[in-house]
Amino acid sequence: MKPTQKPANPNFSSGPCSKRPGYDVSTLDLTTLGRSHRAAIGKTALQRVCEETAQVLGLPEGYRVGVVPASDTGAVEMALWSMLGPRPVDVFSWESFGQGWLTDIVKQLRLEQVNDYGADYGKLPELNLADPAHDIVFTWNGTTSGVKVPNADWISDTREGLTICDATSAVFAMEMPWEKLDVVTFSWQKVLGGEGAHGMLILSPRAVERLETYTPPWPLPKIFRMTKGGKLIEDIFKGATINTPSMLCVADYLDSLNWVKSIGGVQATVRRSSDNLSVIEQFVATHDWIHFLAEDPANRSSTSICLTLSLEADQVKQLVKLLDAEGVAYDIGAYRDAPAGLRIWGGATVEKTDIEALMPWIEWGYREVSR
Repeated sequence: MKPTQKPANPNFSSGPCSKRPGYDVSTLDLTTLGRSHRAAIGKTALQRVCEETAQVLGLPEGYRVGVVPASDTGAVEMALWSMLGPRPVDVFSWESFGQGWLTDIVKQLRLEQVNDYGADYGKLPELNLADPAHDIVFTWNGTTSGVKVPNADWISDTREGLTICDATSAVFAMEMPWEKLDVVTFSWQKVLGGEGAHGMLILSPRAVERLETYTPPWPLPKIFRMTKGGKLIEDIFKGATINTPSMLCVADYLDSLNWVKSIGGVQATVRRSSDNLSVIEQFVATHDWIHFLAEDPANRSSTSICLTLSLEADQVKQLVKLLDAEGVAYDIGAYRDAPAGLRIWGGATVEKTDIEALMPWIEWGYREVSR
C-alpha cells in the first residue's frame, strides 16, 4: 500500500546538501554584510572560520586551515598545482572525482612518474600498493560511488611523500586520522549543509615545508599561490582570503559550526551519519531487490549512500521521478557517470527519522515501476 507518512525534510541531495535541523536563515549573524572582508569585522569572522574549524575537528598542533576559492575543487587544484612534481605520484581512484584528479595530474600537469591505481564503481583499488616514498592523491569517500576507505592503515607513519586527501564528503561524518593526512580539502556545502563556492584547505607542517622548499616549473595563477618569497603566506590561514568571499556564506558556515558544537561536536555528527546508514542497511538486508553499490560492508559510505535496484535504468529514472513528484525525496538519482541507481545523502544534517520514513516509499515506488 502507498505509505502515508512522509519525511519531514525530503532533501536528500548529495550536494548542496540538506541544511541542519532547525535551520533558519533569519537567525544568522549578518553584521558583516555590506562590509569589506578586509575590514576588522570581516577579518574577525574569517579568522573564526579558520580557528573554530581547527578546534571542532581537533586538528593536531601546527595544522593550518584556510578558506580558498572554488569550493572543494579549488582547494584540491591548489594543492595539486602547488605541491606535486618533486616525487612520483600514486593516484588512487574509484569514482568520478578521483578520476578527475588523475586526469589533471596526467594531462594538465603532465607529470611523467604517475601510478594509476584505479577500481570500478563499488570497489576499492589495492591501497597497499602506496609507496611511502611517493606522494599520494586520493578521495577519502567516493561521493559518486558510495565507497570509502575503511581506515588509513595503508599510509606509512614514516612516509617521505605527502598525502593529499579530497575529503569533502567525509569530514564531519567520518573519523579522520589527521596525523596520516598532509593536505585535506572539503567544502561547506557537504556534511554541514553550508553554501557553495568556498573551499577549505587544511595543511600539515609537512605540506607547508613542501610549499616553502619546492617551486613548480609551471606558472601558477594568483588564486593558487600560497607562498611569497619562498615563505607561506600565513595570512591566508588567518582569514585573509586570496579573493573576495561571500560574507553571507561565512555567516552560514559559522552557524553550522555552532550547531555541531551544540550537539556534542564531531563525535555527534559522525554518530548521526552512522545511524542513517544503519537504517538503510537494515532495509537492504530484508529486501532482495535492492543492493549497496559498495561491495564490501567495511567500505560503505555513510554520507553518499549508493544503491542499485533490480530494475532497468529507465525504471530507476521513473522511480526517482515518482518519489520527487510525491514530495518524499528530491535529487536521489545516481551520479550521471555511475551505474543506474539511487544516491541518498546520509550526512549529519539529515534526520534518522526522515531516512526511516523514506524507506517504505522506496519500496512502494519499486513496486509501482516494476509492474
